[in-house]
Amino acid sequence: MPAELFAQALNGLAYGVLLFLLSVGLTLIFGMLDVVNLAHGSFYMLGAYAGLAVVAGSGSFWLALLAAPVAIGLIGALIERSCLRPLYRRPPLDQVLLTFGFIYLFEDLVKWLWGGRIRSIPPPDLFAGSTSVLGATIPSYRLFVIVFGLVMAVLLWLLIERTRLGAIIRAGVFDAEMTAGLGIDIRRVFTGVFAFGAALGGLSGVIAGPIQSAYPSMGVTILIPALIVVVVGGLGSLKGSFVGSLVIGQAETFGKAWLPDAAMLIIYVVMAAIVLVRPQGLFGRPLK
Repeated sequence: MPAELFAQALNGLAYGVLLFLLSVGLTLIFGMLDVVNLAHGSFYMLGAYAGLAVVAGSGSFWLALLAAPVAIGLIGALIERSCLRPLYRRPPLDQVLLTFGFIYLFEDLVKWLWGGRIRSIPPPDLFAGSTSVLGATIPSYRLFVIVFGLVMAVLLWLLIERTRLGAIIRAGVFDAEMTAGLGIDIRRVFTGVFAFGAALGGLSGVIAGPIQSAYPSMGVTILIPALIVVVVGGLGSLKGSFVGSLVIGQAETFGKAWLPDAAMLIIYVVMAAIVLVRPQGLFGRPLK
């Protein structure tokens, strides 16, 4: 029994770091641009399919891990500059309707290019087997996902907290108008942050491919947990995204194992309990 619990905890950790890679971009976009980007899950889906295409063409998972996020980041930059930028001064409902429309656009595009059946990205040969950890047998690829996600969390923390670029991003999240008043080209920063968030979404899609496979509605499926992570962690908080992802990842994983019919209910209960105590989320700024 302890080995089973440990195995489930590792599965929850793997799922949690995937949620982190997706939600950290979403929370930065929310916090800095005030954009309700419902299409963020579509970047996750497009990353998975872009990774699938690169693996099919080159046979290299590692090339897919590099190329797919770059491609999705460029798509994100194009969307921000051409479609979202004119809506920044418009009511939030306009942004919601636009990004909601992108969900259907990208989903239909994927069905047109790849069809509607489920496809799987094969894991790299290096992590194709299983590993025994403290009596629990775990697929080696899931351990890779955990290590990769934790390394990415550290690198993102160093970028956001220890570099000049990170200081600009944090300033923009806190007060975009004041940041622009200091002579910083905030529009270029907006584009960069949106592209960066989209690239992280694409990266999480590639990483998730060998575990969850690729299918057209996967972006919608992952969007709700990612939004819950943003609410739980707090807008604009890297630490909040990380802790919130781990909490929701464990809650959903153990919920599916113990109460499969109520797994989603469990994460909503967790979210409600946290929001009742801290309406701004675990690490969000206090609400005015």
